[in-house]
Amino acid sequence: MFIDLIAGARPNFMKIAPIIDAIKKEQGNGSDINFRLVHTGQHYDRNMSGSFFEQLGIPEPDVNLGAGGGTQAEQTATIMIGYEKLLMEKPSNLCLVVGDVTSTMACSITAQKMHIPVAHVEGGIRSGDWSMPEEINRLATDSITNYFFTTSETANNNLRKSGVEDDRIFYVGNTMIDTLLKQRPRFRKPDVWGELDLKKDSYIVMTLHRPANVDEEETLKSLMNELIVNTKDLPLVFPVHPRTAKILKNLGIKNEKLHMIDPLGYLEFNYLVENSKAVVTDSGGITEEATVMGIPCMTLRDNTERPETISIGTNELLGTDPKAIKPAMDKLFAGEWKKGGIPDKWDGKTSERIIQHIIENLA
Repeated sequence: MFIDLIAGARPNFMKIAPIIDAIKKEQGNGSDINFRLVHTGQHYDRNMSGSFFEQLGIPEPDVNLGAGGGTQAEQTATIMIGYEKLLMEKPSNLCLVVGDVTSTMACSITAQKMHIPVAHVEGGIRSGDWSMPEEINRLATDSITNYFFTTSETANNNLRKSGVEDDRIFYVGNTMIDTLLKQRPRFRKPDVWGELDLKKDSYIVMTLHRPANVDEEETLKSLMNELIVNTKDLPLVFPVHPRTAKILKNLGIKNEKLHMIDPLGYLEFNYLVENSKAVVTDSGGITEEATVMGIPCMTLRDNTERPETISIGTNELLGTDPKAIKPAMDKLFAGEWKKGGIPDKWDGKTSERIIQHIIENLA
């Protein structure tokens, strides 16, 4: 069995790393399973990509398609052309894609056209919001996927509603949590910890990058102002996504408790999250990590593809109206935030289950 593992953007690396570990474990047990790690190059900033390979112990990619920058259409085209050429030179038995980024969709389509089956890790999740590029990627990928590895019963039901048979759905859990639990003992203080004299439970971490929040300068300015006003005297630590940094430059927002820093490595960022009072974000993955670490999480979105982080975990969906921030912060500072729990099968063994299913059912 020869598997292509596709990784292109920062969230992919966290999901791919434990799958590689699980494959190597099976190889050690004598299983005839091999992989080719294909990095599409979708994220090319070092802090968004390169350092993750080092920190998570991911081997150097066998192939880098060098998609680089450009529009989503340009990236999609570059990835498809590069991956098609790779498959023509040496086809694989299975294309395994993770998550919902451009690379996921592009490689899925290319593989199917080359008659190579596709397995989608994190298949079936839906936000219902077609304005999100990720939702289009999910829909397109799942419409041509052969096998689905899912994180929740909600995802399973979404697939069933779209006509997917149960024998193609494998409910395994969340590979991102495999990485989180493995790496948690290795979390390390970022330089900003000492520079800002941060203390446990005495600061708030925030991340923003989605178009609905950052593309309109007035919207972003309002969100930032509400956060500054309603977080008492706590420092706001904001690792700024490259996309957001360009817009923030034009706004000139400054406050002594707002600290905009460069993107952090995986181990440093999660150290900040684990020791924070709360997280404010519009990232789906961070809501999952915060849930497992028991950290209050506020999501500045009108919808989520990860409802289990709300129904079970520590996450609350605030929407994109800046006025929703004050009541949420009041609830946090009053000590009334829910404790939350951990969703089923988010136990650190998801990747092992995936590889077992591949060996037993797909090989």
